[in-house]
Amino acid sequence: MPLLHLFILAVIQGITEFLPVSSSAHLILLPGLTGMADQGQVIDVAVHVGTLFAVMIYFWPDMRGVFGALPGLLRGRTDSTGARLAILLILATIPVILFGLVLKVTGLDDSLRSVAVIGWTMLIFGVVLYVADRRGDTGAGARDWTTRHAWIMGLWQAIALIPGTSRSGITITAALFLGYERREAAKLSMLMSIPTIIAAGLLAGAEVVAHADAQAARDGAIAAIFAFGAAMLALVLMMRLLRSVSYTPYVIYRMLLGGGLLLWAYGIV
Repeated sequence: MPLLHLFILAVIQGITEFLPVSSSAHLILLPGLTGMADQGQVIDVAVHVGTLFAVMIYFWPDMRGVFGALPGLLRGRTDSTGARLAILLILATIPVILFGLVLKVTGLDDSLRSVAVIGWTMLIFGVVLYVADRRGDTGAGARDWTTRHAWIMGLWQAIALIPGTSRSGITITAALFLGYERREAAKLSMLMSIPTIIAAGLLAGAEVVAHADAQAARDGAIAAIFAFGAAMLALVLMMRLLRSVSYTPYVIYRMLLGGGLLLWAYGIV
C-alpha cells in the first residue's frame, strides 16, 4: 500500500479515535469518498493499535497501577487501586467481545459497513450525546467508577460495533448520563478503549500470522506508528479543550456529516 495512503489512514484514525465522531466510520468512508482501495480490517486494527500505545502512555500512571496489580490479581488479590481498575476494565469489555463474536459469526459486521447505516448512527447518537451533555454532571470522577457503572458503560460500548456510532462517543454519552464530569467521562472512555483494542489487535495479528502476509504486517506497522503520533496530539488537545468547551462542536459535526451521508446514500444529492 502506498505510504501516502497509510499516512492518511493513520492521521484520520489518530485524530478521530478519541473524539466522539467515530474513527471506524471515517476509515470505512475513505475508500468510498476518495476512490482509494479499501484498506481492509488488518490496517484498520493496526491504526487502532497505534492509538492504543498513545492512550496507554498518556494515562501511564493509571496503567502502571493496572500492570503492577496483575500478578497479585491472578493470585486473587483485589485490594489495590490498580487491581480494582483492572477488574472494572475487564467487566466493561465483556459485552463488546460477546457482541463482536455474534456479528462476526452471523456476518452482520460486513453488512453494517454501509453509508446509510453510518449516516443514521451519526445523527441518532449525535442527538443522544447532546442530550447527555446537557443534563449536567454531578461531579463524579474516575475514582467513583463502580462495578454497576462499568457494566452499563460496557453495554453501551457494545453498540459502537455498529459503524458510525463511535466507541468513544457512546461511552462518553453513557458516562455523562451516569453523572461523570466531561473530562472524567472522556478519561473513562479512553481507558475502556485499551482492552478492547488489545483484543481486536490480537485477533488481527493472528490473521496476519495465519496467512503469512508479510506485506500486510509491514503496512500495518507503518500505519500504527503514524497513528500513534496523531493520537498523542489529539489526546492532548481534546483533554485541554474539555476544560472549557462542551461536546456541542462534535455534535454539530456529526449532524452535518450524518445528514450529508444520508442525502448521498438515498440519491438525493
